[in-house]
Amino acid sequence: MPAMAKARFVRVSPTKARRVMDLIRGRSLQEAEAILGLSHSPTAREVAKVLHSAAANAENNHDMDRDVLWVREGYVDQGPGMRRMRPASQGRVTVIRRPTSHITVVMEEREELKQAAARRAGRRRKETGPRRGRAARGESPSGSRKAAAAKPGK
Repeated sequence: MPAMAKARFVRVSPTKARRVMDLIRGRSLQEAEAILGLSHSPTAREVAKVLHSAAANAENNHDMDRDVLWVREGYVDQGPGMRRMRPASQGRVTVIRRPTSHITVVMEEREELKQAAARRAGRRRKETGPRRGRAARGESPSGSRKAAAAKPGK
């Protein structure tokens, strides 16, 4: 089941937000975070917040592994425009429309990444050989057995 996060009524133009969303759609979570982190656009910060929220939802609510998540869907819808008034010449008033956006990110686990992560975890869990060195001989890390025996215990 995919994990989702939405941010509604974000004070960002939908066209600018769509440009940023196109950069991360279809990418892994790590790649998307790196792309958004390197982008200087204020819109990228808003999209990054939604991305982090979707990742947290996947991890906490759906028990998904953060290392194998990818952005399955990402889209930006237009929200209602906020209207502001500005004085104009000859006592008139002009309307200024401030755009808002609804940003949605849908994340899912990717099977290829899941298998690769399982292989990496298997390599980490390999049994190590017998202990060698000072710890195996009962010596302290700072010196020999004689030095450890000569020091009074505290």
